[in-house]
Amino acid sequence: MDTAEAAWGVASLRLGSRRLGSRSSYRERGADVFSRASSAAGAGSEDDEEALMWAALERLPTHSRVRKGFVVGDDGSGVELGLIDVAALGYQERTRLLDRLVRVAEEDHEHFLRRLKQRIDRVGIDFPTIQVRYEHLNIEALAHVGNRGLPTFINTTLNVLETLANLLHIVPNKKIPINILHDVNGIIKPKRMTLLLGPPGSGKTTLLLALAGKLDSDLKVSGKVTYNGHGMNEFVAQRSAAYISQHDLHIAEMTVRETLAFSARCQGIGSRYDMLTELSRREKAANIKPDPDLDVYMKAISVGGQDTNIITDYILKILGLDICADTMVGDDMLRGISGGQRKRVTTGEMMVGAERALFMDEISTGLDSSTTYQIVKSLGLITNILGGTTVISLLQPAPETYNLFDDIILLSDGHIVYQGPREHVLEFFELMGFKCPDRKGVADFLQEVTSRKDQPQYWARNDRRYQYVPVKEFARAFQAFHVGQSLSAELSRPFDRSQCHPASLTTKPYGASKMELLRACVEREWLLMKRNMFVYRFRAFQLLVMTTIVMTLFLRTNMHHGKVNDGIVFMGALFFALVAHMFNGFSELAMATIKLPVFFKQRDYLFFPAWAYAIPTWILKIPISCVEVSITVFLGYYVIGFDPDVGRLFKQYLLLLLVNQMAAAMFRFIAALGRTMVVANTLASFALFVMLVLSGFVLSHRNAPEKHFSLGS
Repeated sequence: MDTAEAAWGVASLRLGSRRLGSRSSYRERGADVFSRASSAAGAGSEDDEEALMWAALERLPTHSRVRKGFVVGDDGSGVELGLIDVAALGYQERTRLLDRLVRVAEEDHEHFLRRLKQRIDRVGIDFPTIQVRYEHLNIEALAHVGNRGLPTFINTTLNVLETLANLLHIVPNKKIPINILHDVNGIIKPKRMTLLLGPPGSGKTTLLLALAGKLDSDLKVSGKVTYNGHGMNEFVAQRSAAYISQHDLHIAEMTVRETLAFSARCQGIGSRYDMLTELSRREKAANIKPDPDLDVYMKAISVGGQDTNIITDYILKILGLDICADTMVGDDMLRGISGGQRKRVTTGEMMVGAERALFMDEISTGLDSSTTYQIVKSLGLITNILGGTTVISLLQPAPETYNLFDDIILLSDGHIVYQGPREHVLEFFELMGFKCPDRKGVADFLQEVTSRKDQPQYWARNDRRYQYVPVKEFARAFQAFHVGQSLSAELSRPFDRSQCHPASLTTKPYGASKMELLRACVEREWLLMKRNMFVYRFRAFQLLVMTTIVMTLFLRTNMHHGKVNDGIVFMGALFFALVAHMFNGFSELAMATIKLPVFFKQRDYLFFPAWAYAIPTWILKIPISCVEVSITVFLGYYVIGFDPDVGRLFKQYLLLLLVNQMAAAMFRFIAALGRTMVVANTLASFALFVMLVLSGFVLSHRNAPEKHFSLGS
């Protein structure tokens, strides 16, 4: 053991066994004033012990130093100060630490973020920032219109045949192009909250998907989207930016905390560890001692490989989900959290990651105006103080929520009507002859002023007769407006790529190592198996009942083995066992189909590769298959009267084990092929029918009726 490690051990032993008096940095806010006075005499020795602890910590190597920190615990008799590994923080330690940093999210969050930024700024480290530019962006989709676009059986069949004919260039494509976005241009700047407004069907979701790099490959896209001057092919957009969908797709059997913790493990820590290492090195060189609580928090969120990171508890707190953290997410059939809380889980699932750009689509659905205000305020603090890039699409924000944003993007019919500072948006429309009434919310006014139905009520020019102003005219007028001109001038100057922070953009496809992702998927699958244990218990009970019935048929029966016809009876028993295990695997179909939407979402967001999800669903089910086959073979083999050779017993066991595994794999494959419960059940029934008919037992080949046809007379 080297000198630094020895000093670390001595400091830990000395300070871990000492009870320290009350000090302002480490005390709970309601400490007794008399206990403070009684401990004043020992303040000098406490300072010496604290200095010894800092000295021991600073002597450690950088790798060890960023994993150690001060932590305050309370065992009921007093407050104890010690040094621990930040990756080993328990639930109680994490809760007390967050209570000291952010006791009330609405009041303490801003102060906490400013303390964090002051620590970073004090040593001259810059936060990574992302500026997103989109220039001449056009997006169109090919689709059938009218009755041809309805999802009927005939149309579906024609679509499949037409697609094959198009690939072979036999017939031309009869789909009609539909424009979604028309030559849109703009800049999303860091440290500024951007609100995306527009009526339904205006293209907001498509724009957010384009900016996040998650557009469907079937769409026809022209133009370019760049991050800090880098094209989408130069980095991994799914890992550099997070798109938060308006659809809440979660596994119902997991709790809110487990959902966010799994997301945090898969998305990793990004560049936080590298930043913390540089921060620790500079603070040591400048002889700066950081705030202990803040130091522990920053180290805890920067160390990977943790099952539950403290950033999960932090996001739960600022989103108001701490009250339901240990409640099942639930769905339509399983009671769980409310719809508004589920929407916040969707937001928090992506916020626990290390992405620097957030694109949020209708995050206020199901939320009251007060909750929406608090969430947007917290996001605004993170964006403005820590240098994030945030675009939020809201349908009808309240006036106080609207005022939290710095920039506005107004989208209508695929055209950008306005993009720029919030302060100038009403000025632009007043130049166009439209004025927002005093008692009207600005957000509602902006979404209605481009509508043919609602536009007349906002006409304010008494000297001119009202005439409908189309969206294209608004878009052309914005180019002549001073905000539009400054935007065009800024777009004409290319972004200086030398100013791009090395940690801004991610080039690695996944946020953690392959083994860590596999471990996370294994632990989640094991958790879900425990939550669905009733299914596996009932499957075992079902096999037990069926095996008992078969045993009663052969009980005390003298079985003959001499003739071929005698073997048919044993073949029937084997075939019955095979069919029982085939049908027993049918439950895998429903469980796999229900989880498919979550799997596709997390796979597309690069949480994990597909193999990391598939392997645990197979490996962890093998012990269950062994138990199920044991019930069938070990109970019924000798009672039925099979060959008493023990070798053949285990051969039958191996055969049925493979059949059991094959059935489960086949139904999981059919679930992935069918995608929906109705289609998957139809395909599974057909597959079972084919296997039973062609198994050779129901109808053997030699007994199949033959017809002989002769040619000629």
